[in-house]
Amino acid sequence: MARYGVESTLKPEEVITKAKEYFGDSGLGLSATDRDPCCVYFEGGGGHVSVTASQGDGKTQVDLETREWDYQVKHFMDEIT
Repeated sequence: MARYGVESTLKPEEVITKAKEYFGDSGLGLSATDRDPCCVYFEGGGGHVSVTASQGDGKTQVDLETREWDYQVKHFMDEIT
């Protein structure tokens, strides 16, 4: 399991929306098993991805946790920064 953190200029809800598009049915096809305004959890392909976004000092702190989806998580981090 790997954990990552990145800052984004997007609002937390925008980060979560982009995560749903990237990892969900219209993207990589993972199943969103848990959703909140601040976080979303995906499962599939023998692994998982968790995305949590919170407002910080002028930027949004995004925390990601993954198993088996490291490459895709790193690509997603590039897209939101």
